[in-house]
Amino acid sequence: MAGSCRSSSLRDGVLGAGWKTAGFLCLGCVGFITGCSGGGGTTSPPVNPAVTVSGAAQARLGSTVQLSATVTNTSNTAVTWQVNGVAGGSSATGTISATGLYTPPATIPSPNTLTITAVTQATPVASASLTESILNPIPVVSSAQATETVAGGTSYSLDVMGTGFISTSQLQVGGATVPSTLVSSTELRSTGTITVATGVTTVAVVVTNPDPGTMTANASAQVVNLKVALPAAARLLDQATFGPTLTDIAHVQAVGLNAYLTEQFAVPTTLLPDIAATPPAVCVNTLLPCEQSEWWQTMLTAPDQLRQRVAFALSEMFVVSTNSVNARSVTTYQNTLANDAFGNFYNIMQDVTLSPAMGGYLNMLNSAKPATGQIANENYARELMQLFTTGLFMLNQDGTQQLDGSSNAIPVYTEAQVQAFARAFTGWTYANASGTGAPAKFPNTANYTMPMAALETQHDVTAKILLNGTTLPAGQSTTQDLTGALTDIFNHQNVGPFVCKQLIQHLVASNPSPAYVGRVSAVFANDGTGKRGNMKAVITAILTDADARAADTSPNFDGGHLREPMLYMTNVMRGLGYVNNDAKAGNDVIANASYNSVGNYTTPLGEKPYTSGSVFNFFPPNYVIPGTTLNAPEFGQENTASAVLRLTLANYLVGFTAGNGVTGFTVDLSKTSALGMTASATGNAMTDSGNLVDSLGVIFMHGQMPTQMRTAIVNHVATLTDPAQRVRVAAYLVITSSLYKVEH
Repeated sequence: MAGSCRSSSLRDGVLGAGWKTAGFLCLGCVGFITGCSGGGGTTSPPVNPAVTVSGAAQARLGSTVQLSATVTNTSNTAVTWQVNGVAGGSSATGTISATGLYTPPATIPSPNTLTITAVTQATPVASASLTESILNPIPVVSSAQATETVAGGTSYSLDVMGTGFISTSQLQVGGATVPSTLVSSTELRSTGTITVATGVTTVAVVVTNPDPGTMTANASAQVVNLKVALPAAARLLDQATFGPTLTDIAHVQAVGLNAYLTEQFAVPTTLLPDIAATPPAVCVNTLLPCEQSEWWQTMLTAPDQLRQRVAFALSEMFVVSTNSVNARSVTTYQNTLANDAFGNFYNIMQDVTLSPAMGGYLNMLNSAKPATGQIANENYARELMQLFTTGLFMLNQDGTQQLDGSSNAIPVYTEAQVQAFARAFTGWTYANASGTGAPAKFPNTANYTMPMAALETQHDVTAKILLNGTTLPAGQSTTQDLTGALTDIFNHQNVGPFVCKQLIQHLVASNPSPAYVGRVSAVFANDGTGKRGNMKAVITAILTDADARAADTSPNFDGGHLREPMLYMTNVMRGLGYVNNDAKAGNDVIANASYNSVGNYTTPLGEKPYTSGSVFNFFPPNYVIPGTTLNAPEFGQENTASAVLRLTLANYLVGFTAGNGVTGFTVDLSKTSALGMTASATGNAMTDSGNLVDSLGVIFMHGQMPTQMRTAIVNHVATLTDPAQRVRVAAYLVITSSLYKVEH
């Protein structure tokens, strides 16, 4: 037994050297040894668990490091990982997973060395540590572009794209350091300008991430010479889209106004998908949310912005409303206007006339030939002329009224002519489900997605005397009479000035000069190749006319119009970078029609797509501001209540109101957003506030914010220390200003 006891750690570690002289201690030893030796053999001492940690001792921001722990002397090899003594780590020091994958923090900690420890879960506990140095990421430049700040100048701004950029990244061009701001980890932008000699096409760029772990990236920046100045590019987009974005402004500057229009004419039509036969749950009781959601999604995100903006103008001229027609037919109607926006005005007239939405709205649908002594339904015939094509009174080609010898306005048509057109439009009902063949009955089963079809037995075949002495002979078919009636109207001298003035009002200016109207009307009459009604030529003439472009170089030029609520909403959302956060289902249809929520914010201001209270639209084109002689259609909606409600809407849009933005969407106006970093880039409150306000001025005011307005906003937001609050306040002050509400 003595030998057994000596081989353990008991003698030296517990009882001591004098155990032989103490009999009671020896008896205790006998009991212990019996339990240990099991029959007189030797016993090995217990061995504590041991752990070692291995892996890279350096980690760069934006990457990960895999560490491993080896545990010996125990069957339980599990460990708990700690960073600076905290299990799993923290956002300040980085985190580590149960498998030892270490992710550094977002920024370099101070000091930049951390202790990562693996603690055994076996008993007794053992641990081992590794010192990890945190280094800046390695910058990688994928592309760079030096863009001319003023067309024809030598000053350029620099934009660098890549990965691994941080707030302390240094930008050099030609060996000289250029002040810059971090837009994101993938974009670095100069805050000052660089000089590029005439004729130079590329410049050398170096991005350096400083210590700890200094690394550099070299690249060549492509030099882009502008075709057009910023105010012209931004204003064109304000007139031709649902809101300028910084990316689109830069693109138009680079390619020029006419090239941009040519590009847009070539973009395929973005079509609203038909509402599903079994719609999402939100649309079961009413289809309106689905139709609205599809409309807002297209206007906010579609690439064919010019086409959709023209279709929007047409929808406020050729008005239909879901207040009285099925939402499925309105989705089809919107697609009809978009498809025809760049075609010929005659085709617009024809397709609108045969649309089941218009047929249902103005009663041409199921209008049968009248009985002897009766008259056909006049509704569509009258509004086609009065509101859609000619107007009530004869016009000169500059849009001014013609007067008779007594200085009275001259009517375009008589009641008898309205009745003649009404008879010409009889015999049309819903198309068969297949879209082919004569209707099975009259009225036919509803078909909201195909043009109306004719049933000859329901058409009035008597002769009809129309405008300008045109007579449709007796015995013609429904299609022959329809074609004859539309051709008669299309060729009327009023159509050019009447239609062109309204298009100008919707796209450019509420109160266009007669000369402006006259120039565009001349293009409507003849596009230069002898064609009448060429919409591409008309749109180009409207947007490139001297009056449309005058404010590009003369900001005080008297033009523009009040932003109607729907355009105000889309402009701000696109400008601030709103993104829908709902999951998408098949065919890119939002699963729960969440884009529909946008209309909830414009409804209090009197507008939601295709919900006009009458065929006269949300506002009449001839509205004059009371007490003035100013023709300003959108002001027909403006009053004390709507002015206050627009302030409330601005609160929502910049996140001041509970709910922070628009339901179903996210917008980043935080201190880490592009605008937020601009608001804190240098640490100088006045400089940063000035750069922030200038950025907002580019997005929302064509880069032409008046000096007095800029100074007032800069002085105010410079008193705010939170960059995010600076962004929200500055954005609010810009979008609620009268100079933004009225597009100049």
